[in-house]
Amino acid sequence: MKTTPEHNERIAKMTFSSVYPHYITKVESKGRTIEELHQVIEWLTGFDAQKLQELIEEKVTFETFFKNAKLNPNAHLITGVICGYRIEEIENPLTKQARYLDKLIDELAKGRKMEKILRK
Repeated sequence: MKTTPEHNERIAKMTFSSVYPHYITKVESKGRTIEELHQVIEWLTGFDAQKLQELIEEKVTFETFFKNAKLNPNAHLITGVICGYRIEEIENPLTKQARYLDKLIDELAKGRKMEKILRK
């Protein structure tokens, strides 16, 4: 499936704080912890728990969130399908980064080992 300009714009304008509680619910309902969630987010973005809290309080958009992130050099190793989109085929960089995050959280919730999630 190919992303549309409208889809890309919707992701760019979505606030991280509006999605973060869903991430928590997803991982906790599968027996994983907020600390593990933060570890995954920090691996991808470089944001520690304190910085994440600041970004949540500021209600930053995904556009701002990823603009300020220091994306992990191994992020390109995140592949597969998430939300009906094959990550490696997504052309819009912001949409691809948001889907990287979705994929990592999905793997965490599915019980994948942390060293595999973090592409070590």
